[in-house]
Amino acid sequence: MKFERIASPSLKDLFVQQLERMILSGELAVGDQIPPERDLAEQMGVSRTVINAGVADMASKGFLEIRPRKGVFVADYRRSGSLATLVSIMDYNGGLLPRREIKSLLELRMALEVLCLRGAIPAMTEEGLAVLQQRLDELMAATTPSEAAEGRFAFGHELDCLSGNAILPLLGHSFKKPIVALWAEYGRRYGVQSLKDRCAKRFEYIEAGDVEGAVAWTKQCLQEAIEGDHQLYGDR
Repeated sequence: MKFERIASPSLKDLFVQQLERMILSGELAVGDQIPPERDLAEQMGVSRTVINAGVADMASKGFLEIRPRKGVFVADYRRSGSLATLVSIMDYNGGLLPRREIKSLLELRMALEVLCLRGAIPAMTEEGLAVLQQRLDELMAATTPSEAAEGRFAFGHELDCLSGNAILPLLGHSFKKPIVALWAEYGRRYGVQSLKDRCAKRFEYIEAGDVEGAVAWTKQCLQEAIEGDHQLYGDR
């Protein structure tokens, strides 16, 4: 039996979490000015160093805008955010994204996976197929939604690396946390075996060199997750 290491968040992390909750809940609106560092430090019982570091962190995520000689204001994170902002939204929502963000992420994933398949399959080698088969075997050995999600991501990322596109693997890996969370949710909702079977069928198309078959199957699976029988948001 394996137990996970317990780690307590730092004061800076707690400060960031509190402000992110206030912004994402709407308690703090876009354009609102937050109190000066000295006042925040006094109210929250921490040092100004903690506040300063937290504000810098939130500014880098697009939650706050630092205006010299004017103060710190709540920013429109949808315009100024980054992938780190997406992860914060996930954490605020209990590890999963809201409906609109899930739909948008799946639509983006569909476009990237089609690009990947069109590059990877025509250039596939025996060595590449062997590595993909290994990733598929690892996925098939998974017993929990979390393990299956990691395995499904590893298969997809390997395919990105085989696509010949230098940017796809970087994009794919940068989205690892939200994508793995979605696959884990899929496994919880529809069963780990369904996740395995869909990936196995995808591999069959790849192994056969059938680009259009692989593209059509990928689109079908993701479309079902977006608005079909296997949606990944809302109640089942």
